[in-house]
Amino acid sequence: MKNATKKEIGIIPLGDRVLVRPLSEQELSTASSLGIILPDAAKKAQTGQGEVIAVGAGKTLDSGEKVAAPVAAGDRVLYSKYSYEEVSADGIDYHILSADNLLAVFK
Repeated sequence: MKNATKKEIGIIPLGDRVLVRPLSEQELSTASSLGIILPDAAKKAQTGQGEVIAVGAGKTLDSGEKVAAPVAAGDRVLYSKYSYEEVSADGIDYHILSADNLLAVFK
């Protein structure tokens, strides 16, 4: 699937929120690009993997400074499985979550 832009799907994350398309079982591999083998138990753990589709403008600190999210559209991320809101657009399911709930970025 090609990366959809915010305009194409009509969902724009606000603040430090990130729009993620969860990866299907077919897209999930048993080995990461670094060659780390993930056991079946880890796949069923309390985490999810997905592709970042859109990123909000960032978090505003009490000082007024804006801090951008540490990810960009197209990044593959690992996130806390129960920390998102589910939304659908054009028959595709997405997760919206705070950048604070991202656990890792696959490079």
